Amino acid sequence: MIKEVLVVEGKMDVVAINKAVEADCIITGGFSLKKYMLDHIRQAYEKRGIIIMTDPDSAGERIRAYLSKQFPEAKHAFVPKKDATANGDIGIEQASPDAIRTALEKVRTLGWNPITVFTGADLIAARLSGSTCASERRAKMGEILGIGYANAKTFLTRLNHYGVTEAEFEKALDLLDAQDASEGEKTE
Repeated sequence: MIKEVLVVEGKMDVVAINKAVEADCIITGGFSLKKYMLDHIRQAYEKRGIIIMTDPDSAGERIRAYLSKQFPEAKHAFVPKKDATANGDIGIEQASPDAIRTALEKVRTLGWNPITVFTGADLIAARLSGSTCASERRAKMGEILGIGYANAKTFLTRLNHYGVTEAEFEKALDLLDAQDASEGEKTE
């Protein structure tokens, strides 16, 4: 049983989560969060803590950003887009139990007093920005680090706000480079 309450977007998300773990969930019903829903989330936040697990799409990111402002010490779990896509639909309800468990193992807390460890130059040097493969590399790196996919600016913010260390970054980068090398060997 997960101690915190998971905040998700829909009823089918709860079905998928229950196949993976035992957890209590609150369903936002999308972005039109009513006052009673925010009160319900606040109760869970204050009593048990919450883990925000929204869909890896633009609507899910807007909900995550809004809830992050309302509940700054909430934890965040990210299911990679590739693991949450099936039949042309993107959402937590499409994720496998393993993908959900993996996301929950990599939960992060957003730090409102970030330390600037990483800069745009770090992203460029790691080919996470400014290269033709940057978007794909950020998606893979976000999956490895458990911070989700984002554009370069948001990815840099997440690196610094979610407490990613230089050692974690270097280890993830080595793993990413090894994956890219093995994929290159497969295609040749």
